[in-house]
Amino acid sequence: MAIAIGIAVVVVFFLLFFLGSAIRILREYERGVIFRLGRLIAQKGPGLILLIPVIDRMVRVDLRTVTLNIPPQEVITRDNVPARVNAVAYFRVIDPNRAITEVENFLLATSQISQTTLRSVLGKAELDQLLAERERLNEDLQKIIDDQTEPWGVKVTTVEIKDVEIPEQRSSPRKASSRPPRSSQTPPRSSARTRRRSSCATSRPCWRWG
Repeated sequence: MAIAIGIAVVVVFFLLFFLGSAIRILREYERGVIFRLGRLIAQKGPGLILLIPVIDRMVRVDLRTVTLNIPPQEVITRDNVPARVNAVAYFRVIDPNRAITEVENFLLATSQISQTTLRSVLGKAELDQLLAERERLNEDLQKIIDDQTEPWGVKVTTVEIKDVEIPEQRSSPRKASSRPPRSSQTPPRSSARTRRRSSCATSRPCWRWG
């Protein structure tokens, strides 16, 4: 009797292990890339997925749009003005098979290529273009980054430049140029008082009270 109970426990254990290893449930925005003995065989999902335990392995891929914050990058514009620029990119996976097999980590790879492209593109623009032509620069960044991530099955939909920081020593001349020249300002009161005294010296009576 004890032997039969022991065998039943072992059978139940292996059955639960089999079910846990064989059954996968994927959400509507997920896909599963299936490898059988290391070889890519299929892309499945969403819904219920059945695998062969030990032999099959599944990698989940999220198809939703990812918001990627590009960290601040030190850029030197074409007119030799240093600036600190950060941006945001939006991308999503359109081919899960290539996103898993063509690149080790598509999220990290997209982040790195976005940073290098941001420095490269903005380094060819002048400061005035960087401040006034952001829409055109955003389109150029999106196209260049998307062309480089396309072999990975990643689609970059939007790239937006967020902030442009200019060093204070570069921005202070702009503020100084907006001030009116000293000659156009009202002369000090001491010069007006001096002219009054000189007029008193040339005229006959000059009375001054108090």
